[in-house]
Amino acid sequence: MRVKRFQDAKPYEAPNHFAMKGLRLQGFEEGGPEKFWTGLSHFLPGGGAGPDSSPLEKVYVVVAGEVTVRAEGQEVVLGPLDSVCIGGNVVREVVNASNAVATMIVIMPYPEKAA
Repeated sequence: MRVKRFQDAKPYEAPNHFAMKGLRLQGFEEGGPEKFWTGLSHFLPGGGAGPDSSPLEKVYVVVAGEVTVRAEGQEVVLGPLDSVCIGGNVVREVVNASNAVATMIVIMPYPEKAA
């Protein structure tokens, strides 16, 4: 069992994100999960990510506030405890269109290492 306290979470930068602060909750550390990592994203009002894609599938779980997610010609507003799974290579966009901070858990597999 590996416990990591919130106070010990380290910030990380995510490409093509704006007005967002990310914290790595689990992963990329000795003794952590072997197949995936978990982050916490705080999106300021007007903040977001994309549009872009990656070869990795991902799960978003909104903890507080709301975010609009656009992918595959669909648009959905997610609120607290709503979640979405986005497949690999799917172009997606995330936007906090509200005036409150939105907080979201992100769960993704590790990127494959270059051969």
